[in-house]
Amino acid sequence: MDRPLPQTPSAVTRLRNLTEGPEPKVVRVGIRTKGCSGQQYDLQYTTKKERFDEEVKQDGVTVLVDNKALLSVLGSEMDYVEDKLSAQFVFNNPNVKESCGCGMSFMT
Repeated sequence: MDRPLPQTPSAVTRLRNLTEGPEPKVVRVGIRTKGCSGQQYDLQYTTKKERFDEEVKQDGVTVLVDNKALLSVLGSEMDYVEDKLSAQFVFNNPNVKESCGCGMSFMT
């Protein structure tokens, strides 16, 4: 099986910068019921893997995917994008059937 959530080089660099430090931590990617289209990505820092989390390792960076979010993010790519107005993680998700006008929430 392919990795469930590959990251672009930009995302790997940003994740590495965010998780380095004296206390090891990783980012867990989940999905919450929120927004006008129903679902929204939820990124949290954690120091431990939950029992059913999917562990994705790439280029020395580890990301955990919440098991409840796994089917919604399969086939997605995690990117990090910066411009003059914002800097954020972006998910290129082929499973999205609908998204709201502002792009914050989606439906799979």
